[in-house]
Amino acid sequence: MTRKQTQGWGVIEQPEQHYLVAPRGLAGGGDLRHVSEFLRASGWRDKSKTGGPLVMESPDRTMRVGYDPYVLPGGWTIHGKANGQQDEWWAVLGRQTPVEIVAGLTDALTQPRSAHAPNVWAPLQEQRWRHDPHAAHPTVTSPDGSAWMQYHQAAGGNAMWSSGVKDQQGNGWSAQFTASTPMHLVQAFSTALSSPEPVMRPLGRVPHSAQIRTTSVSVLPSQLRAWQQARITAARATAWARSPTRASRPRTAARPHAHAGGTRARR
Repeated sequence: MTRKQTQGWGVIEQPEQHYLVAPRGLAGGGDLRHVSEFLRASGWRDKSKTGGPLVMESPDRTMRVGYDPYVLPGGWTIHGKANGQQDEWWAVLGRQTPVEIVAGLTDALTQPRSAHAPNVWAPLQEQRWRHDPHAAHPTVTSPDGSAWMQYHQAAGGNAMWSSGVKDQQGNGWSAQFTASTPMHLVQAFSTALSSPEPVMRPLGRVPHSAQIRTTSVSVLPSQLRAWQQARITAARATAWARSPTRASRPRTAARPHAHAGGTRARR
């Protein structure tokens, strides 16, 4: 519960301790609502059952995003049905995949494709990921060696992408994409994976790993709500712009993204 202090007629919020964690791939799973609330604001339906795994379905019912922690190994499953010239496809990500990286892929499901040809390697190269000359298949690794991404061309002609993150203690996660997974989605994943931006975790939710760097930040609950609302508002604005009936509805402007406040102390 948020602690508040009453002073006169007003209420003063008490800051809460959070941590900015880098590299983001080792930050742990995080809050599932970072993924689900964006999809819901984009018009996706929540098909989850009470007490069961998370299941979100696209408005046209051709795609599903699920998270199931009740089975082994558990984690995220993103599925697209065959649709026109697009074959059926799957992407599977481990349960410890940070929600910010999952959202890199799932947010892209709600947005129109770029006119440019996708290039999965480009975001990784921009962040100075290194080619692994000893790998049996084309592979790049992050500068600190904790993350990797690989392209595997099978003998039958099928190709697949795989990725993963692991620290020196063996903690981590992996991801696989079927050969039919649209390349712009794999690129969206590689962009989120290689981003140098840290991700935020509350006190008590920071993984124990010798390879992560943490920065302590004091954050007001209202700031957290504003950041979450800005993300939801952006999703609604995009969905509104793509709606065939948008011309008959009033416009809604997205709120600007707030910046973290408070003092920081590196540990």
